Amino acid sequence: MLRFAANISFLFKELPFLDRFAAAAEAGFKLVECHWPYDNPIDALRDKLERNRLSLVMVNTAPGNLDAGDFGLGAIPGREADFQAALDQSLLYVSSLGATHIHCMAGKVPVTATAHRTFVDNLRRGADKAAGKGVTLVIEPLNTRSAPGYFLTHAQQAVDIIGEVGRPNVKLLFDVFHLQIMDGDIITKLEKLLPLIGHVQIAAVPSRAEPDEGEINYRAVFDALERIGYAGIVGAEYLPRAGTREGLVWRQKLGVSD
Repeated sequence: MLRFAANISFLFKELPFLDRFAAAAEAGFKLVECHWPYDNPIDALRDKLERNRLSLVMVNTAPGNLDAGDFGLGAIPGREADFQAALDQSLLYVSSLGATHIHCMAGKVPVTATAHRTFVDNLRRGADKAAGKGVTLVIEPLNTRSAPGYFLTHAQQAVDIIGEVGRPNVKLLFDVFHLQIMDGDIITKLEKLLPLIGHVQIAAVPSRAEPDEGEINYRAVFDALERIGYAGIVGAEYLPRAGTREGLVWRQKLGVSD
């Protein structure tokens, strides 16, 4: 049976961040993920997780200076120290809170041999640090409409990078929304790439709303994930059409029990 995590950076945004843990639990989720929890003390986050009997699955590395145009640092030449500092921060949070995955954001930089090498080297160094803590690093291709200028945009690009990094704890974050826009053929790619997939995320295409609309048959996607034996988490990382609670009816429509 598939296990679903509420991405509380996108869901329950009508509430302050620390109140979203209780809202997720009340909605029936047992797992949560988020983007950047770093404005909150670890103790406060641990309290919310424990009080609501939730497990944290994944966080993102800090993006850098969003106001200056940063959206991750991993592939940006000259920012290696900044990326490693961001990864160290993520490792502190996940190891303190019981999470097991970190999404290492590549950043907005042209695809060049230098940027490629920077990302590979950063991931190797980061993976070696993460391995001792039982943490998996994941990298995520983003589509060029939602994140113009982002370094990592296609599944094959990510596969090549993972192969070159050569660390067993570096995996693919298979975001169905992004990869449908960029590559398509989702079920075949899930079947082919299963050994490399460390996490899956979902949202409707093209709206990025609840996964019960649009061009993707998510019931077929969920059936495929179960058939091929995917054992990881499926993150509900979508932008609700209206209130988060009202939109959760997608779970009944698609036969999701968790």
